[in-house]
Amino acid sequence: MSKSKVDNQFYSVEVGDSTFTVLKRYQNLKPIGSGAQGIVCAAYDAVLDRNVAIKKLSRPFQNQTHAKRAYRELVLMKCVNHKNIISLLNVFTPQKSLEEFQDVYPSYLFHQSSDLWKKSSDQIAIAISHEKRLKFGACGISMFEDPAALCAQVEHSHCAVECASYLVMELMDANLCQVIQMELDHERMSYLLYQMLCGIKHLHSAGIIHRDLKPSNIVVKSDCTLKILDFGLARTAGTSFMMTPYVVTRYYRAPEVILGMGYKENVDIWSVGCIMGEMVRHKILFPGRDYIDQWNKVIEQLGTPCPEFMKKLQPTVRNYVENRPKYAGLTFPKLFPDSLFPADSEHNKLKASQARDLLSKMLVIDPAKRISVDEALQHPYINVWYDPAEVEAPPPQIYDKQLDEREHTIEEWKVPDVERKLSYNSPIPFTVTKVTEDMTKLLEWLQQQEQG
Repeated sequence: MSKSKVDNQFYSVEVGDSTFTVLKRYQNLKPIGSGAQGIVCAAYDAVLDRNVAIKKLSRPFQNQTHAKRAYRELVLMKCVNHKNIISLLNVFTPQKSLEEFQDVYPSYLFHQSSDLWKKSSDQIAIAISHEKRLKFGACGISMFEDPAALCAQVEHSHCAVECASYLVMELMDANLCQVIQMELDHERMSYLLYQMLCGIKHLHSAGIIHRDLKPSNIVVKSDCTLKILDFGLARTAGTSFMMTPYVVTRYYRAPEVILGMGYKENVDIWSVGCIMGEMVRHKILFPGRDYIDQWNKVIEQLGTPCPEFMKKLQPTVRNYVENRPKYAGLTFPKLFPDSLFPADSEHNKLKASQARDLLSKMLVIDPAKRISVDEALQHPYINVWYDPAEVEAPPPQIYDKQLDEREHTIEEWKVPDVERKLSYNSPIPFTVTKVTEDMTKLLEWLQQQEQG
């Protein structure tokens, strides 16, 4: 395709401090959020006749860490298919060849009638349907275009347009940060937690640990449908990289992460416990200023761990922890008293007791004694929603079994001959069929490079 035809497919627009160069099908871009990995804006997709959100990931291949995050997120989103995990719908770039590729953007599908950027948390209606499913409202469809472009990284400062690519994903009505500020009854809270656990169970069934669960990475619709976002920090369990400490936003970090211990799947359960506690209290449970303060906030409320736990720590860490002031901690009825729950009936009093019990099993400092995702799903506070089709969905098939062991150099991440390997001749976007084929070829090629 000629340069002029390619350029005619795209236009540029200023969104905050960033320039978005997008396909003309995406109109009316408006900023709705930003984070360490990029800027998110809402837009209208004229082809799908729906609103979407577009997230720009700035320079994802500028170094090995960013490259692995981008690759990891793409692979996992491509492979995971569960109603409680966000779906990748489309990938495209304005660049005419992989040599021009530099940045990445995702888009999230959004209901046509909604104005997310205008909504406040108190404007989001929640109701229970006749099927006893909670309602927040919206729906979407799925398509997939050009994930192959994500694995090229070549600096090309004289591009005619800003080097960037875009991932299209579902968009919901709000994130959990907004919902947490609402007064949630037990049905709403338990159903949201159930869906959260279903999504985590699906990831864990494939050996995937999310590692960055937090309210801003969990989104909801007005029908109370919940989905988990952001796999940039997700890892496969059992790899040699399980010691990485810089995972999970500080407030939701499990003790084993704070203390530099190895960790397993139930590191995600601690994060769920923190999120649940925040739903109840309407404020962050452990708002540490740094690692040390984070640990102090945990033990002040939950108590200093027992000597059995101390023995599992590295000597220098153990010496520090043992020399901290000792705290007896508070009981869970004091941490989460009845006054924080709806308790105007015997039923609600029972539910409050069950909610506290679940919190007491998730917020356990020693991971060996912490509840698992399967046990959490069977807990009386949660299992009223239990549906085998949702809980026991077939695990995703991960293309790259060495997803976290892979240690490419920056030059290797650039994939210098990817055009030849993929027979890459046409500018992005590809057709849906071609994209699926190219994605498979790309993953196979990367595996061959590692093995060869």
